[in-house]
Amino acid sequence: MTRSTPNEPRLARVAAMVADPARSRMLAYLLSGECASASELARAASVTPATASGHLAQLLEARFVVCEPRSRHRYYRLADADVAHALEALAVVAERGEHEQQWAASPERARLRAARCCYGHLAGRLGVQVFDGLMAAQGLQPVSPGYTLTDSGRAWLQRLGFDAPEPGKQRRYAYPCLDWSERRDHLAGELADQLYLHLVAQGWVRRGTGRDVAITPLGQRVLLPLLAPPG
Repeated sequence: MTRSTPNEPRLARVAAMVADPARSRMLAYLLSGECASASELARAASVTPATASGHLAQLLEARFVVCEPRSRHRYYRLADADVAHALEALAVVAERGEHEQQWAASPERARLRAARCCYGHLAGRLGVQVFDGLMAAQGLQPVSPGYTLTDSGRAWLQRLGFDAPEPGKQRRYAYPCLDWSERRDHLAGELADQLYLHLVAQGWVRRGTGRDVAITPLGQRVLLPLLAPPG
């Protein structure tokens, strides 16, 4: 019998956590980057509150999620960006071979493809458009471990009315994140998170339930033309 070596990655534990449909629905719901109560996650997973509590205990033990007590209530969120990116990557792998058919089959999935939240930053076609616009403007310069914003990038973002923050010391500033629906990169990190909040504040996009993000009529008129390539 072949024995695994202690140096191999412990993929079985990760696979076990996402293999259960209820837990996978909970994790997908938390990919919005926001906290959710146990009752919200029970509804998202279509299970009873007692069943949800059992699943959440397993996810806590595996360090997929963390719990934040607030007053008399407890809220759950993904443990960190590494968990979020791993889940996005697994989603890309899970739908190989039938990618376009899956997105065309459901209006709900079509809305997710247009725009959604990925752990606090913008994803979907709109997120990829923003990333492409920055890259076309030579707005991002590769550095380890991601990107730094150039003067051209700051100028491009100011077209959106966004004054980019300076890099902080606690979080990665800007880096690529593989997009589940587009199979191309969108922008992640502190810069992307702040830009997403700006787009919401401008009324150009609107948060929905879970990961849903809708492009508003104002966003259609104002934001999309700003993202269009020159020519």
